[in-house]
Amino acid sequence: MLRYALAAFSASPSIARTVLVLAPGDQSLHRRFDEALFAGLRFDVAYCGGASRQASVRNGLDALVAQGAGADDWVLVHDAARPGLLPGMIENLVRHADGDGALLALPVADTLKRADDTACSAGTVSRDGLWQAQTPQMFRIGRLMDALDQAEASGAVVTDEASAVELLGDRPVLVRGSLRNFKVTYPEDFALAECFLASNPHSSRREP
Repeated sequence: MLRYALAAFSASPSIARTVLVLAPGDQSLHRRFDEALFAGLRFDVAYCGGASRQASVRNGLDALVAQGAGADDWVLVHDAARPGLLPGMIENLVRHADGDGALLALPVADTLKRADDTACSAGTVSRDGLWQAQTPQMFRIGRLMDALDQAEASGAVVTDEASAVELLGDRPVLVRGSLRNFKVTYPEDFALAECFLASNPHSSRREP
């Protein structure tokens, strides 16, 4: 899954640098980067993963700054568990981002139910105006740093980068994503991801 996600960023002309954030000391994966599976991909590795997504992203931003990135530079944060990303999705996100940033997302199509304590339906939630957030999510580095720092200081729980900048009053653009960019979460998701990846010959090529 890492290879597919990294290949999308390597093939995107808008991306100058990609940093893969891993847990400190994850040498078992590091040894595979020299194999043919990752040949030709443009990325660096930072062993600075934290105890949470929020901490890992914040540490990754520090790694980018240490490599010369500035506060006004843009950063795209992506879940490695979304191997269906394509370069065209990245380019579409970049085109539509404004000063408050942007994220890929999909309008909610299913009927939503609210459950009670016994896992029975306790009501139907209106899906009007609801979108399902995806990644990448794109923001200015300095703004995202400030948002994550303030969320940490206030004890706010943020489940993605957009929720952090929203706490500052920002309103990132929702850019329509794709079903193939879903997050592999459950065991049965692997078979579904394989179907999506196999349906696009470019996603299965070893070249970016």
